[in-house]
Amino acid sequence: MRVPAATKSELLDLLDAALEAGWTLRSACRALELPERRARRWLRRREVGRLTDATPGGGPVHGILDEEREAILALFEQWGELDRSHRRLAHRGSYLGLFWVSPSTVRRVLVLADKHFRPLPRPPKGERRPFPEWADYAPNSIWIYDSTHLTRCGMTVLIIEDLVSRKWVHHVVSVEETHTQVQLAFTQALQAEGLYDAALERAQALTEAGLLDPDHDDGASPILLAVSDNGSQMIARDTRKFMAMLAIAQHFGRPSTPTDQAWIESLNGTIKLEWPHLLQIDDPAVLRAELDLVRAQYNSVRLHSGIGYVTPDDEHEGRGE
Repeated sequence: MRVPAATKSELLDLLDAALEAGWTLRSACRALELPERRARRWLRRREVGRLTDATPGGGPVHGILDEEREAILALFEQWGELDRSHRRLAHRGSYLGLFWVSPSTVRRVLVLADKHFRPLPRPPKGERRPFPEWADYAPNSIWIYDSTHLTRCGMTVLIIEDLVSRKWVHHVVSVEETHTQVQLAFTQALQAEGLYDAALERAQALTEAGLLDPDHDDGASPILLAVSDNGSQMIARDTRKFMAMLAIAQHFGRPSTPTDQAWIESLNGTIKLEWPHLLQIDDPAVLRAELDLVRAQYNSVRLHSGIGYVTPDDEHEGRGE
């Protein structure tokens, strides 16, 4: 254990006083609970004025040279605004033939010199786009969907939720996240809710009237609103065409703003929190069976705080008032 120089000096003064009083060095060290060998070493170091301990480690043979340290600092001043990373700056130094050191060495030199990269300014968040006026705040008017991952099983679960009633409408378990899963989920969800035929009829009527173009979702008289984030499977061209063919309008949240999809994010978190055994399942067939049971319990048994502590089924069917 390292001892401060001031403490060493006070102990040696006590030793000097004991020796002057006739004590032997060994007796004095025993009384002070100080090893005699350490006391003799301190006495020798006091004679040459070196009571303060040296910095540990000494001079490592792999340490960088002063000129290398200066080159790192000079390169930071020249390229820091462009590279903005100690890793990139380390490679920049070798690329220019100025020095060859590890990124951690560059970082250490910059920290000791109190040099820091200026972080890139974060782009301002835009205002949240409101839902269209035609979207009624009633069940089967606004659906929200997202994917959540169950990594132990290696599966992705795409879940559709009714934003108003909080009903877990449908889900699809798959190893992929593409427009195919989106189309399958919405097709089965519309069939389960008895809306599929109505959606086809609405789309057919709009097509005959020249109001619906499969390559351009004009949002005319949609049967419902599908809310999601900007995932690749949500914004895919095939997904857009599929939604248009069923007269479903799409509504996207702001990029990197999960709170715009707070309803489905909350559902995903609740599933993993209240049914943690799902995270331990490694068999896809077992996972599908368990999710069906959890969905039934979530919809018909669990009281939801967001809809006045009734079940989503009650709210969806109008029994929650």
